[in-house]
Amino acid sequence: MMIHKTLITAFVMLAISLLPYTAQALDAATLYKERTCIACHGAEGRVTVMDEYPKLAGQSEQYLLEQMKDIKDGKRTNAHSVAMKNVMHLISDEEMAAIAVWLGSLPEK
Repeated sequence: MMIHKTLITAFVMLAISLLPYTAQALDAATLYKERTCIACHGAEGRVTVMDEYPKLAGQSEQYLLEQMKDIKDGKRTNAHSVAMKNVMHLISDEEMAAIAVWLGSLPEK
């Protein structure tokens, strides 16, 4: 019985210690910067560093998510998606969804 209580206590402590990471991982604005999206798509996805890069703010959440997944999976390839594919392995499906929701909620201008 003592081992059972010890395991439960250890599990609860581990879960509590991971809470700050989980909360941070779903902070889309922070993720957008940390995962280097800002480097090409600009602050809040409004002003890109090259005209060829898409503006992301205000786009459909579903469209954004599909594009990120297609680039990560290699279904979408073009000259500009190659650079993005190099960082997509750092972004989980949950993080992609959070970023898509956040960008979709921003005004275009």
